[in-house]
Amino acid sequence: MTDKQERQHQEDLQRLRGFRLLDDDFMTKCFEGETACMELVLRIVLEKPDLQVTDVRTQVFVENLLNRSVRLDILATDSEGRKINVEIQRADHGAGKRRARYNSAMMDVNLLPKGEDTDDLPETYVVFITENDVLGGGLPLHRISRYDHDMGTPFDDGTHIIYVNGAYRGSSPIGLLMHDFACTDPAEMHYNALADRVRFYKESKEGVAIMCKVMEEMREQSLQEGLEEGMKVGRKESAVETAKRMLADGHLSLEKIAEFTGLNLDEVEKLQTAENA
Repeated sequence: MTDKQERQHQEDLQRLRGFRLLDDDFMTKCFEGETACMELVLRIVLEKPDLQVTDVRTQVFVENLLNRSVRLDILATDSEGRKINVEIQRADHGAGKRRARYNSAMMDVNLLPKGEDTDDLPETYVVFITENDVLGGGLPLHRISRYDHDMGTPFDDGTHIIYVNGAYRGSSPIGLLMHDFACTDPAEMHYNALADRVRFYKESKEGVAIMCKVMEEMREQSLQEGLEEGMKVGRKESAVETAKRMLADGHLSLEKIAEFTGLNLDEVEKLQTAENA
């Protein structure tokens, strides 16, 4: 291992010590395939003490061929066939109400096979665990379901959205759970199932190696995305310079310049205005 690699490794170990379950990359790794941990969380959040989780998948890509696709942090299934999407969100702007609505809609689109009746749609939950009190009020939970205002009764279509206030503390199960989600030291966590999982990834040789590999992959992905973005910027700058030369030459129409450079017509017109100023 080179000196540079050793320094990077030590930085990764330091970063790992500061990870919490409120950090989505760490959380999804801790809950990957872990039905017991997911069961603990959902029994508390959904207030269903008998809930049994049968399947847990992380980083689930839900494709939309025509519009925006989504990647779900966690998608769990319980013994009743209910589908539960759990999202960790530290930034307030990423936990908007319409994002929760979109996640719910995308789950529905992919849950009903062709030929089956819509009455067969399973009950779904979208659970946002947010670092801050996004919806306000200091409440531990906000439970949202559709409502028939004229009848004064729940619409009861089987869709539910729940916001969990990660800043909430107290001696209740949800207060202790949010303490554990914000905790960096497994020795200070209340729930043994979560503490054991966090301890594995922070203190065992195997778990630390897995997390270091995850961080290396994240760096490589970030570098690749940066290179791709740089290439896009470079191509755009090249197209702009080519368009300026064509404008200066004066032999091509604005439409043709746009066609040849890949710029849109508005961009070419703005370049022409700037050149003539």
